[in-house]
Amino acid sequence: MNATETPARPVPALTKAPHASVVDLFTIGIGPSSSHTVGPMRAAAAFAVQALLQGTPQSVTCELFGSLALTGKGHCTDTAILLGLSGWLPEVVDPDTIIAMVEKIRAEGELTLSGRTTIPFKEDEHLKFRTGEFLPGHPNAMRFIVRYAGDREFQQTYFSIGGGAIIAEGESTVRSNVAVPFPFTSAAELLEMGKQSGLSIAQIMWANEEAWRGHDETEAFLNDVRVAMMDSIKRGFGQDGVLPGGLKVRRRAKAIHEKLLARGPRTDPSHVFEWVSLYALAVNEENAAGGRVVTAPTNGAAGILPAVLKYYETFTNNPTPGKSRDFLMTASAIGMLYKSRASISAAEMGCQGEVGVACSMAAGGLVCALGGSNAQIENAAEIGMEHNLGLTCDPVGGLVQIPCIERNTMGAVKAINAAYLALHGDGKHIVSLDSVIETMRQTGADMQSSYKETSLGGLAVNVVVC
Repeated sequence: MNATETPARPVPALTKAPHASVVDLFTIGIGPSSSHTVGPMRAAAAFAVQALLQGTPQSVTCELFGSLALTGKGHCTDTAILLGLSGWLPEVVDPDTIIAMVEKIRAEGELTLSGRTTIPFKEDEHLKFRTGEFLPGHPNAMRFIVRYAGDREFQQTYFSIGGGAIIAEGESTVRSNVAVPFPFTSAAELLEMGKQSGLSIAQIMWANEEAWRGHDETEAFLNDVRVAMMDSIKRGFGQDGVLPGGLKVRRRAKAIHEKLLARGPRTDPSHVFEWVSLYALAVNEENAAGGRVVTAPTNGAAGILPAVLKYYETFTNNPTPGKSRDFLMTASAIGMLYKSRASISAAEMGCQGEVGVACSMAAGGLVCALGGSNAQIENAAEIGMEHNLGLTCDPVGGLVQIPCIERNTMGAVKAINAAYLALHGDGKHIVSLDSVIETMRQTGADMQSSYKETSLGGLAVNVVVC
């Protein structure tokens, strides 16, 4: 494709997934950030549709606030806004075409709103980073303003609430009126439902998903998620060079992969955690480069679940596709608890809400795949979070690179450790998953904003970037 060409762009209908569904936890999209890239792209696309419904726009302006303003450039929020206004969504945009499309908009000083109407767009005039300004609704806020002839205008504020999900100002979190057979709101309820029904957590989730769609469709969705996760590992193995953004961070996954392959059979016990770390490293280098990854439950923590799932399929006895799907289904049940009872947004919780939650989800999923009980799953999930409490989000240079990439390798290994600790027990333990989720929420509320994805504290200010 010529660098100046714009690829044909589908303009899909904008829909919201059911609130309590596996599709809420896993989204196939692009890096580097679910809250700073995926969410803003969806918000911009949604606003572009609304703007065109009310007339012929003369101009569109976007203002970014809070964490989106402070670390937006490092997280490619500017790119996401340009693509979203042009009608692209993270699920369908080809990562290999993004640079050319954005360069074309910047060179010509105009974009085609939702793929339909061309308007002027100059970033210094139409995209404002309101650093230091926070809106009361959420730390990740963006305001769009469209102007028409006769000085008429329309504006809408959106919040990117984590995991790529967005909500418009004045709206509440969407909850469908579809009745699921097991409507749990806490881990305690989930465990009790398992006792009463004799079902595993995965089976409970499968039953709930039947309320939204047929079994085969859910199975196909999980298969697609798994394939996308494995593909991101493979792509990471094949790439080298320097990651974008200015920190000059070199990609390491390819070289490490070649070294591990050269060792021959994986007989040394140390190989296991080296491979697991490599899996996570490969995914998050892809994410940092803006490649295709699965939001699980966020992009900043996108390497943990794929790495632990790959561990299950590579290093354990008799792995099966069905158990891999149950792994993901169980992990999603755990993620739903964090999302509904606290938050998975680093701008609200710090990195405990991203890497900590992914670690917790992966630990529970692995216990399920290995045949553990519901009580052992809940225990593993609790352990996975308990030892990530207080984890700050302090990305150097506002980029999802340092310490984010390596942090995923630590989270993956920790999840496996948590799973086996739980499997060696009988499920009885002192700290419940509900208690640790509430502790995470309180810790996030108490954490200073400088440690919550603003790059105003921690490593972000103590690392000298040359």
